[in-house]
Amino acid sequence: MDGVGISKTGLGDGVAMAHTPTLDRLMKECPMTRLQAHGTAVGLPSDEDMGNSEVGHNALGCGQVYSQGAKLVNESIENGKIFASDAWRDVTAVSDRGGTIHFLGLLSDGNVHSNISHLFAMLERTKADGARRVRIHILLDGRDVPATSALTYVEMLENKLAELSDDRFDARIASGGGRMKVTMDRYMADWNMVRIGWETHVRGEGRRFASAAEAIETYRAELNCIDQDLPAFVIADESGPLGPIRDGDSVVLFNFRGDRALEISMAFEYEDFSGFDRGPRPDVVYAGMLQYDGDLKLPARFLVAPPDIRHTLSELLIANGLRQYAVSETQKYGHVTYFWNGNRSGKFSEELETFREIPSDNVSFDERPWMKCAEITDDVIAALKSGKYDFIRCNFPNGDMVGHTGNLDAVITSMSALDLMLTRLEKACAELGVTLVVTADHGNADEMLERNKKGQIQVRTAHSLNPVPFIICDPEREIRFGEGPYGLANVAPTVAQLFGIEAPSCWEPGMLVR
Repeated sequence: MDGVGISKTGLGDGVAMAHTPTLDRLMKECPMTRLQAHGTAVGLPSDEDMGNSEVGHNALGCGQVYSQGAKLVNESIENGKIFASDAWRDVTAVSDRGGTIHFLGLLSDGNVHSNISHLFAMLERTKADGARRVRIHILLDGRDVPATSALTYVEMLENKLAELSDDRFDARIASGGGRMKVTMDRYMADWNMVRIGWETHVRGEGRRFASAAEAIETYRAELNCIDQDLPAFVIADESGPLGPIRDGDSVVLFNFRGDRALEISMAFEYEDFSGFDRGPRPDVVYAGMLQYDGDLKLPARFLVAPPDIRHTLSELLIANGLRQYAVSETQKYGHVTYFWNGNRSGKFSEELETFREIPSDNVSFDERPWMKCAEITDDVIAALKSGKYDFIRCNFPNGDMVGHTGNLDAVITSMSALDLMLTRLEKACAELGVTLVVTADHGNADEMLERNKKGQIQVRTAHSLNPVPFIICDPEREIRFGEGPYGLANVAPTVAQLFGIEAPSCWEPGMLVR
């Protein structure tokens, strides 16, 4: 149940507000424990850092805790490896030839896709390395941070640029837009978002403003929308746009999370590209903060090496001849496949692994908060009845994707719909003698409101720091959990215990005791 945590405060708890009799009963009657799904339990720097679906599925799928995302980049900045990389040298070398260095990414400190401190470190280093001209293309968050916090981050960036800029170093914001409108599509669900980003960042085409702050304030007054939904904007002066991307420039995508970085990376790197009409593609040096897909080798240049995840649950099950089935709709399909399998696009075994993607609707998720939960359930039940598979995993995206819209009523509807599907799954598993395990990768729907610094209640669109449930439903087994504490990385070894197979020694311990 993606994005379904257990609230600590009850504030804006869309899970508790929904009609969920089956989930409520399973949590009361079946063996259950709680898992930490954020912070150090999933490889992030501190327990103040929200978990996310990517690191969560990595941990679920491999039984280990790897340095992830912000922590991985933090370490590379601290030890200087990022600035000693060939990719960094290629990026900064364009300045010697008169080129501009462009930084593109999500401007926030949410630590899910990016962190503004990484951008600041690279800006400082570009100046130290002798760069002359830098342009920043900002994507506004309001999803992993407060919904209308964009001006705070813009002010932080403008202050940093004022501190660094002088007659030898010209650094300015060039373009931007909300993350759910511009550039950051994923799973090829809406190429139009990426097209808009390309036209805005690369061509410098779009509605013009004198500053990013002016653009944000104007759009808010006109549209009354939160940061993630702000339209694209171009910063211009009397001479025109400040930062179109041209031949001989370099571009760094400073997001570290892969799913919403792949499509814009394809647009910059692929010769044979069909996502949209790019027009003339500028000849640039392009680099990602990480390599977002190791199988696709995308992008070819990257500043920080990703964690080398080995000894996954899928590999263990394959080694024991067990057949696997993975299914979700488009929005989370990559999580039960790519991220679950240790950031690998392909299968470990064509014979023993089957993947199924159900296309997501291309609408705002609060308009259809049930999403594709019925279709996913139909598919899982068909897979169960086929008798072909030993281990089936599915992801219901409702709690997360609807939770991110900030629409509490829609979240309540989504959770009620999900509970109906859980009812169907429980019945099918009981009839077929199958063990049902129910858990989540992080919280979201469980905390839809929050108090700001003034004590006022406001909408929350970010993930929560709440634990998630881990329930085992099997009346034929005597299940007893240890005392913990446990995190998502304890799930894979617990699955191994249920199968009665020995887990790798590098894994976290299983949660079951005799």
